[in-house]
Amino acid sequence: MTQTVINLESKQKLAVSWTNVAFFSAFHILALFAPWFFSWKALGVMVVLHWLTGSIGICLGYHRLLTHRSLQVPQWLEYILATIGALALEGGPIFWVAGHRVHHAHTEDIDKDPYSAKKGFWWSHILWLVYPQKQFFDYESYNKYAPDLTRQAYYRWLDQKQNFIALQVILSLFLYALGGWSFVFYGVFLRAVLLWHSTWLINSASHIWGYRTFPADDNARNLWWAAILAYGEGWHNNHHARPRVAKAGQKWWEIDMTWWAIQVLQTFGLAKKVVL
Repeated sequence: MTQTVINLESKQKLAVSWTNVAFFSAFHILALFAPWFFSWKALGVMVVLHWLTGSIGICLGYHRLLTHRSLQVPQWLEYILATIGALALEGGPIFWVAGHRVHHAHTEDIDKDPYSAKKGFWWSHILWLVYPQKQFFDYESYNKYAPDLTRQAYYRWLDQKQNFIALQVILSLFLYALGGWSFVFYGVFLRAVLLWHSTWLINSASHIWGYRTFPADDNARNLWWAAILAYGEGWHNNHHARPRVAKAGQKWWEIDMTWWAIQVLQTFGLAKKVVL
């Protein structure tokens, strides 16, 4: 198949991944069928799974726990949180953590940041997945940025595409058994699409709009509506200024739902050494 090649104001020529295009397009198209399978129960399943995979899996598990080590939890719980994160369909834990650590190390560098906002809104939102750069998508290239994870066999297993996609198949079968196609369309396809865009808005919108509480070399900003959609991650200027701090919302009105979950874990003695 002929590859389309572009140059986005950088030294690298980038080729379209038609596999990624087909995958994301299929989910977006299938999500459009959700209204024909509507039920209040299905909507409830979608909301719960959006929160579970988004706030608990990605924001708490992948981001604040695995990427920045903003807190410590028992190993068994860490594996559970990482597995929930894998159900978000945003890649395996080593891929996700490595990419985000590189983003912090080279924020907005046009070649070194995987989703540099300097390449424009759509690049940082989704095109970085359409035109994947080998150093960020090839396991042998990115695993060096997450050596703490690559040392663990479970994370290496979970990082393999066929395995975290297999988890999604298992979830789909479980939802179908519970509520038929209605639960599948809402709990898998619509949930995944809405969660993707909620997460991607932090890479794109939160580097363009919003206010800055802390001076920083990058253009990360605090964007209230992105924080609501992404469970606190939209307080992006706060986060870039103090990336290891477990609480993203610093002011009383900066709502951070993921921080609430961390507080619950603290109450039950499951979260320790929380960085404040």
